[in-house]
Amino acid sequence: MDWVNSIIQGILVGGLYALFAAGLSLIFGVMRLVNIAHGDLIILSAFLGLTVSTSLNLNPFLSLIIVIPAMAILGYLLQRGILNKTLGNDILPPLLVTFGLSVIIQNSLLELYTADPQKMNAGNIEVASLSLPGGLNIGWYPLIMFIISIIIIGILQFIFYKTSLGRAFRATSDDQEIAQLMGLSKNHIFGLAMAMSMVVVAIAGIFLGVRTSFDPAAGPGRLIFGFEAVIIGGLGNLWGTLIGGIILGVSQNIGAKINPGWQILAGHIAFLLVLAVRPKGLFHRMDG
Repeated sequence: MDWVNSIIQGILVGGLYALFAAGLSLIFGVMRLVNIAHGDLIILSAFLGLTVSTSLNLNPFLSLIIVIPAMAILGYLLQRGILNKTLGNDILPPLLVTFGLSVIIQNSLLELYTADPQKMNAGNIEVASLSLPGGLNIGWYPLIMFIISIIIIGILQFIFYKTSLGRAFRATSDDQEIAQLMGLSKNHIFGLAMAMSMVVVAIAGIFLGVRTSFDPAAGPGRLIFGFEAVIIGGLGNLWGTLIGGIILGVSQNIGAKINPGWQILAGHIAFLLVLAVRPKGLFHRMDG
C-alpha cells in the first residue's frame, strides 16, 4: 500500500509541475520563445506573495489578488519592452537575454530577502487529509493543487482554441506577416501571451511557496522540472504538460521510495527514457 500511496502523491505533485510547464508551453507555442528566467519568475511570484501576505496579514492564497495582476503587468511590459526586440530566426538572443534576466532576478531577490529559505503558512489546509479505504491518506492541499492545475490548463486550452484571442495567438504564431496585414499587432499579441503565462506563473509560485521552502537560487530547479514536463508531454500540447508533470512526479516519488537520494535522478531518467522512445514527446501539438 505504501507504493500505491507514493504513486498517488506523485500524481498530485505532478499538478504543480504541470503549472510550472503550462506557462512555458504557452509562450513557446505562440512565439517560439524559450524563457530561461521562467523558474526565477516563479520564485519571484512566491516572494511577492510572501511579502503581500505578511505585510497585509493575509492568507497566501488571498495574496493572489495582488500577485496575479502584478505579474501579468510585469510580463506584458517585459515582453513589449525587451523580449519582442530579441525575437527572430536566431534563437540565441532571447536565450541570452532571458539568462541575463534570470541572473538579475536571483541577485535582486538575494539582496532583498537574503539567502535564507522562506515558506508561506496557509494554516490547517497544509496538514488536513482525506482518509480512503485501505489506509490511504491524501492531503487536501495536494489534491486541491492538482484540481486547480487541471482547471487552469482547461481554461488555457479553451482560450487558445475557442476564443478570438486564441485565434489571434495562433494566427500570429503561424505567420506574423499575414497576421499584421489582418490588423493584428504582433507586439501586443505577444505581450498578452506573456501576461497570460505570468498569471499561471503567479499561481504556481504561491502553490510552491505554501508547499515547500524556497530561496532566491531555487528558480533553475523549477525551470528544469517545467522543461522536462513540457518535453515529455510534447511541445505546444497543454494537456500533454499535465501528463508530463504526472510522469515526472510519479517517477520522483518512486525513486524516493527506493532510495531517498534517487528522487530527482529518477525524474531525469524518466525524462531521458521518454525522449529515447518519443523524441518529440508523447503528444503532438494540437492545432485545433
